[in-house]
Amino acid sequence: MEASPISPAHSNEKLLAKLADRGVDVHACYQCGRCSAGCPITEFFDITTMEVVRLAAYGAEEQLLSSSAIWLCAACETCASRCPNDIDIAVLMDVLRELARRKGVVPAEKRVALFHRCFLQSIKHWGRAYEVGLIAGYKVRSGDLLGDMKLGMKMFARGRLKLTPHPIAGKAEIKKMFAGQGKEYER
Repeated sequence: MEASPISPAHSNEKLLAKLADRGVDVHACYQCGRCSAGCPITEFFDITTMEVVRLAAYGAEEQLLSSSAIWLCAACETCASRCPNDIDIAVLMDVLRELARRKGVVPAEKRVALFHRCFLQSIKHWGRAYEVGLIAGYKVRSGDLLGDMKLGMKMFARGRLKLTPHPIAGKAEIKKMFAGQGKEYER
């Protein structure tokens, strides 16, 4: 196997610089474990939230980008609210997902990554999540056309799902945010 042209130290510097640009200082973590203890879905992670932060500090980019934890994180911010050093772990996870996407890493949780992509497509097109279009796009792309059908019908019957989207003012600004992101966010 051919050696990577980027040394681990260089990779560490690049990852840490990307995190610093987003205001995340993983070196502030002293591994108290509050983030992992408070995470409502940690039991489904392959590595704990605390381990994600530590691995980021070590620059273990390859291990992080191939983990399921970065895709399963719901960005509920429970971890960040419990952190005594105000590390924004939801942003850390977002940066890692973005890096994985840009580097073409096959997501450990393919359906979650697909939903993530469909969600961002909805935001790009409508300026907000248009639930029916989002779910329809996801269902077609995932091949799971009938899963959750009963729940969807109940939500529709109770007026929780609108058939028509409600676009927002300022859609042009939203589209600018997605400029240069590649074809994967195209409808």
